[in-house]
Amino acid sequence: MGHRSSDCADPTDEDARHRARVARALRPGGDHQRRAARRRADQAVRLRIRHVTIYRYARSVHFLDHRLLITPRSGRDVTTISSTVTIDPGSELVWSEDAAGNTVALAPIADAAPALTILAEHEVLHAADPYPIFRLDPSAFRHPFAYASGDLALFGAGLLDPGAGGNPAAAAWLAGFRATAPDDTLMLLNALNEAVGIAIAYRTRDEEGTQPPSLTLALRSGSCRDLAALFLWAARRLGFAARAASGYLFDPGSSAGDVGATHAWCEVFLPGAGWIAFDPTQRRMGSAGLVATAFGVTSEAVLPVVGGFLGDADDFVSMEASVSVKASA
Repeated sequence: MGHRSSDCADPTDEDARHRARVARALRPGGDHQRRAARRRADQAVRLRIRHVTIYRYARSVHFLDHRLLITPRSGRDVTTISSTVTIDPGSELVWSEDAAGNTVALAPIADAAPALTILAEHEVLHAADPYPIFRLDPSAFRHPFAYASGDLALFGAGLLDPGAGGNPAAAAWLAGFRATAPDDTLMLLNALNEAVGIAIAYRTRDEEGTQPPSLTLALRSGSCRDLAALFLWAARRLGFAARAASGYLFDPGSSAGDVGATHAWCEVFLPGAGWIAFDPTQRRMGSAGLVATAFGVTSEAVLPVVGGFLGDADDFVSMEASVSVKASA
């Protein structure tokens, strides 16, 4: 039997201050890049992330290999200082990098047990600007625009193909959105992010997998992964290169200081600015509060934990996942 982990955080009213924010596209010139670098350095915070996933069973079972995408990706806004993953029952992890550049841990588990615990502990330096300013190439200021042939070759078909998740009703919803949306590229994408977050009520789901966009629109509800899949489909239908993202969410302004969750969102590639995060669940644009562990063509491709066990469906009792994120000196 298979099992996967795909929980995400519940948006709260504290996120309202972020919802009206629209990052500006800068025209060429000026020293904004130096100022942005200084801002990132000044705002950088060291984070300790503890991610625990526990699967429980009615009896001892044998496990299939588990594929883990739970290691932070270093980049412009995140620098990994340390990272460890431990499994109980024990496993000699096999590390690799997939075609998307994600760090993959494959966990073969020899011993049978009534529970499986996966513990990931990371320390990262997070420097994302909460109010980013993106510099777009002039060719991409307004939608629609054409990607350079070199970029298209690197994307491949997957990052531009919306797939088969839509239906006439979903296409009509997107057409209605586009009819009144601005042509300014960043404003358009921010409006799409808002539209998905407003149209779809967040709810946790125990079912495995990701809902097709047409079902999410019909139900008007879904998990963070479902909202991200809807945004991904819509962005690609509009001609944008977009990828699914998975990782950790935290609130840098939270007084609790240790609240976090696994989370799913999307990124869109814009010439001049590169990959920009869009989180329809939180209705935010930019990487503030996000630590990515994986990027992929679909939401299913970036699930944190994928694996299974040998036994009957009734042997599976529960899955618990918890994430704590603490700022450290």
